[in-house]
Amino acid sequence: MDIKKEADELKSPSDWIAGLEWFFFIFANIVIIPITVGKAFNLHQDSIISTLQLSFIVTGIACLLQAFLGHKRAILEGQSGLWWGMILSTVSLASSQGISMSELGGSLTVGVLISAVMTIAVGLFGWGPALAKLFNPAVMGVFMLLFGFQLIKIFLEGMLGIPMGNPPDDAKIQLSVASLTFVVAAIMIVINIKAPKKVSKYTLLSGIVVGWVAYALLFGPEHTVKSDASFQFELFHLGKPAWNIGIIVMAVITGLMNLANTFGALKGTESKDLYDEETSKKQYNRSLTISGGLTAVSGLFGLVPYAPFVSSIGFLEQSGIVRRLPFIIGSALFLLMGIIPPVSHFFSNIPLSIGSTVLFVAYLQLLNSSFGFFEEIRLNSRNVYRSAIPVFVAVVIMVMPDSYFSSLPGFVQPIIGNGLLMGILIALILENTIKWDHIKNS
Repeated sequence: MDIKKEADELKSPSDWIAGLEWFFFIFANIVIIPITVGKAFNLHQDSIISTLQLSFIVTGIACLLQAFLGHKRAILEGQSGLWWGMILSTVSLASSQGISMSELGGSLTVGVLISAVMTIAVGLFGWGPALAKLFNPAVMGVFMLLFGFQLIKIFLEGMLGIPMGNPPDDAKIQLSVASLTFVVAAIMIVINIKAPKKVSKYTLLSGIVVGWVAYALLFGPEHTVKSDASFQFELFHLGKPAWNIGIIVMAVITGLMNLANTFGALKGTESKDLYDEETSKKQYNRSLTISGGLTAVSGLFGLVPYAPFVSSIGFLEQSGIVRRLPFIIGSALFLLMGIIPPVSHFFSNIPLSIGSTVLFVAYLQLLNSSFGFFEEIRLNSRNVYRSAIPVFVAVVIMVMPDSYFSSLPGFVQPIIGNGLLMGILIALILENTIKWDHIKNS
C-alpha cells in the first residue's frame, strides 16, 4: 500500500468521518467487556477503570500493529468474544462449584499465558495455514452460528437491563430500559434495510449517539465507573497465578479454538465484495504472532485475550469502508482516548444497555456469515449430521443449568459445561475424521 498516498488522503473529510465510524465500532465492541468482567469478578472500581483504560490502549495498539505489520487489512483486533463469553460463563459455573474468584482468575491467568505461548509458536513456526485447513467451511459455519448465539444472548440480557456476567438470583427485566433499547434496535434495523448505503453505513454511529442521549434524557446519566476511581498500573487484576487444572485446561482449549477467529476473519474478508484476494501464509503467520503477543499482555494484566473480530466482516459489508486509512484513523483515535484518563472516564459511562443494543444489531450479521460457510458444503439428508450434531448439542448445553454438570468430575465440568467450546470441538472431530464429501444424497 502507498503510504504517501494515504498521507495525502488524510486531508479528506470523508476519511475522517469513516475513521470516526471505525472508532465507535471499536469502542462499542470493547467498552462493555472489561466492565462486565470486572463486575463479574467483583473487582474494586480502581481495578475496573484500570483494566478498562488498559483495554483501550492495548486495543488501539493492537489494531495499528495488525494494520501496519500483521495481516494489513481493516479488521478490528480486539478482546475476543469467544474468550469473553467463556470467562463470563465460567464465573457462573465456578460459583456453583464453590471455586473462589481469586482461584478462578489466577487459573485463567495461567491458561491465558499458556495459550499465548502456543499462539505465538503457531505464528512463528508457520503452522497457521496448516491449522486453517482443519477449520473448513463446515467448522466455520458451526463456529459462526454458535458464536452468534452466545454473544446475542449476552447482548440481549444487556438490552433487557439484566446485569451481565454474574447476575443476582433476583435479577429482573427492566421494562423501561428494554422499551428504549428495542426502539433503538428497531430503528437501526429499519435504516439498515430501507436506507441507501451512504446513509445506512452510519447506523452504528448514530445508534450510539442517539441511544446514549435518549437514555440520559429518560433515566439520567449512567455512572458505570465511579468518577473517583483511579488508574493503577499493576499485574494480575483477576488474580495471581493459581492451579485449578480444569480451569487451566479449559482456558488452553479456548485459546486453541480462538484461532478460529483469525481464520474466520481473514477468510471472510477474501470475498469479491471486500478484498478479493486469498489470504497468504505470511498474513496468517504475522497475524497469529501479533495476537499471541497481545494475549500474553492480557494474561499479565488481567484483560480478555485478543483476536481479529469476525464481526468486522458484517461491518465492512454494511459500511463499505474497506480501505485501510479510515481504520488506522479510528484505531489511533481509540488509542488516544485510552491515553487521556478524563476521556476514558467519559466514554466508559456509556449505558451498557445502549452498547449492548448497538452490538446486538451489528452481530446479527453473523447469521449471514454462518450461512455463507454452510452453502459451501451443500448439506443434505445424509450428511446433515456433520453440522446438526455440534449445533444442537451445543445449544442444549448453553441452556442447561450449571447444576446439571455437578455430577461430572470437577476438572471436566468447565469444558463440557461450555456449549460453544463443545460445539466447535465436536465439529472439528467430525470434519477431520469422516470424509463427508464422499457421502452423496440418494
